Amino acid sequence: MPYLVALLLHCLPLAMGQYDICKSWVTTDDGPSWEFYACQPKAMRMKDYVTVRVDPAGITCGDPPERFCTHENPYLCSDECDASNPDLAHPPKLMFDTEDEGLATYWQSVTWRRYPEPLLANITLSWNKSIELTDDIVITFEYGRPTIMMLEKSLDNGRTWHPYQYYADDCMEAFSMPARRVRDLSTTSANRVLCTEEYSRWAGSKKEKNVRFEVRDRFAIFAGPDLKNMDNLYTRLESAKGLKDFFTVTDLRMRLLRPALGGTYVQRENLYKYFYAVSNIEVTGRCKCNLHANLCTFREGSLQCECEHNTTGQDCGKCKKNFRSRSWRAGSYLPLPNGSPNACAAAGSAFGTYERPQRVPTTKSTTTTPPTATTTTSTTTPPVPATTTWPAVQRPPSSAALRPRPKPPEPPESIRAPKSKPGRTAHSAGRRHGKKAASSKISKLIRLKADSGPVAPIEKYEDCECYGHSNRCSYIDFLNVVTCVSCKHNTRGQHCQHCRLGFYRNSSAELDDENVCIECNCNQIGSVHDRCNETGYCECKEGATGPKCDDCLPNYYWRQGCFPNVCDDELLLCQNGGTCYQNQRCLCPAGFKGVLCQQSRCEADRKDCDAAPGARTGLGTLLLGALALQLPGWVDL
Repeated sequence: MPYLVALLLHCLPLAMGQYDICKSWVTTDDGPSWEFYACQPKAMRMKDYVTVRVDPAGITCGDPPERFCTHENPYLCSDECDASNPDLAHPPKLMFDTEDEGLATYWQSVTWRRYPEPLLANITLSWNKSIELTDDIVITFEYGRPTIMMLEKSLDNGRTWHPYQYYADDCMEAFSMPARRVRDLSTTSANRVLCTEEYSRWAGSKKEKNVRFEVRDRFAIFAGPDLKNMDNLYTRLESAKGLKDFFTVTDLRMRLLRPALGGTYVQRENLYKYFYAVSNIEVTGRCKCNLHANLCTFREGSLQCECEHNTTGQDCGKCKKNFRSRSWRAGSYLPLPNGSPNACAAAGSAFGTYERPQRVPTTKSTTTTPPTATTTTSTTTPPVPATTTWPAVQRPPSSAALRPRPKPPEPPESIRAPKSKPGRTAHSAGRRHGKKAASSKISKLIRLKADSGPVAPIEKYEDCECYGHSNRCSYIDFLNVVTCVSCKHNTRGQHCQHCRLGFYRNSSAELDDENVCIECNCNQIGSVHDRCNETGYCECKEGATGPKCDDCLPNYYWRQGCFPNVCDDELLLCQNGGTCYQNQRCLCPAGFKGVLCQQSRCEADRKDCDAAPGARTGLGTLLLGALALQLPGWVDL
């Protein structure tokens, strides 16, 4: 009996997966003893254990009460924030609550009523414990995503901070960094700190709400797109310098540096539509226990590892008293598939020289929540320097970009005027010089409007800043903006900087090129409408696929649109000897009918059909008999 118990305990790790059990009781030539394994806790929602802090003081709206507007209805300011009224308050705790029936609850900042002073806010998440990220960090914004923000991490409970990722509608302007995507990183740059423009451009407050820190995409660099090659990821976590540390944090801080602008520059006549609102923050990870624990519990206000391997401490970071015959070491994922526990041992104990036998290799786990570990973030990008006047909220390197300028800032959209490149022609340079001169004249008129009262409207102003797609612009006194009129070449927008609906940006063309916008050419039958995304892909109807929605998914056929197969050679098989004709219908043999030839044509009152039910019954009896032979329990029936 003891042998069976030992065998069961030894096989238990194989049934439970990889790195999820710390030890088992085994029998060796020297007698029964513990066999130790590298182990780790399961991943969980870390927001359930977080402490949140928002600064600076007074950044949360409602004290005093104030009204705010939205970008959809900028002049209908019917919403109110009032901290003294529970129904109108927006405290920080609403970033982590459960939202009932789809009604979003959110923390909200004050409005940008003090423009041009930057509207800056910090949201700090603290766990008082090292955690290892196992999935994407997802921040959900209401009323538009910030046009400039950054994510920072701390490994020492907030004493020092390191940049984690930068976000901007123009990375070069905001942070003096080129825009990059995580999926373009390589195995040697998987822990690089980068700036992305993917989550900062205006897409409408009711559409794109999420800002991500892409943990899974970085894992996929090693484990493949579906995270199936986890062994390679575990190996890299042990061998690649700084990779474990990159996914380890004790605190996270979101620095919100400029709110959503609604796709244009700041309109000073209505500053009550600019603010931050966060409805949810998802952080998925596991307690960092240095591979010495498979359980983590919330005790005394903080997460604690349930340490094994004779270790102790909040992170199992030291050996227990009387088990310090050698220096403490973290567990290791290597050698695969079970790793090394590097357990602490008592002086003179058998375990001090005991080398555990290798377990039978398990089936490779396809878990999507890989482990990580500790210390300082390795990064090629220096942190943003702190200010001396407001240490709680730091400014980005290009904080001058947040101050008012004589020239309206260029639009933070996907089709922005490219930077000047070497080798540009004199004609192109002269055209750009003309645009700058026009911009200076228009900006001067706007300043006069702000300083000296009303300015007469501008009509048919020559050489407007429209990137060559129009030579007429108009001053709108009510909005205090200058906008291009009659944009050509399928462009639209204040500066003719967007593509018309039904067109998308030609990534290989300059913004002032006549061919900057390409027609979507969506298939009228297979697509939902004639519009496409920024890469030219159309939105397809059910069953349709392809960039232009002119093809069908598997198990669909084309007939003025995509329709589900009636029959095929794999799933929808024609029965009773029927054959499938062009996936549209079954050709049934005599005596059968139905979509899949599943019904008999025989009628009960016909003599020549009397045998059919008996034949079917005989077939059923035959199948039951065959099943009985396979199941011993039926022998006694």
